[in-house]
Amino acid sequence: MRLFCFAAICAAFPVAGAAQGFEAENDLIVFPLGASSFEVIEANGEGARGIWCAAASYAQERLGVAGGKRMYVKTPRGPSVSVPGRTGVVFTLNASDLTSPPFKSYSVSVRKQSLNLGVGQAHEFCPIHDLPMSHR
Repeated sequence: MRLFCFAAICAAFPVAGAAQGFEAENDLIVFPLGASSFEVIEANGEGARGIWCAAASYAQERLGVAGGKRMYVKTPRGPSVSVPGRTGVVFTLNASDLTSPPFKSYSVSVRKQSLNLGVGQAHEFCPIHDLPMSHR
């Protein structure tokens, strides 16, 4: 089913390199943008927590990043750089990619550049029923 949904998304929104998209455990699609940056495409009514979940899922599963590593909002929620006509959030694992100093917040948002969370903390936003048994 997930493969069919991913194929349908790629057919509806053709982009160069669409085959390189990663389907996160909450079904959001993530596109790599370089060695340490990637974009989560907003979909399925997911809010900030779902977007952070997808970013953490990509960082852990595709990039092999440890849970203590920090992720930063590089480009806040806005027009996608990967899929024309869609909304996305660009994350980076490298604080030197940011144009403003990193900061932490008690609220979860994808609308503020340089906001950051630990990969493990962001992964906690993933729905428990979608997690592998080893993460429950």
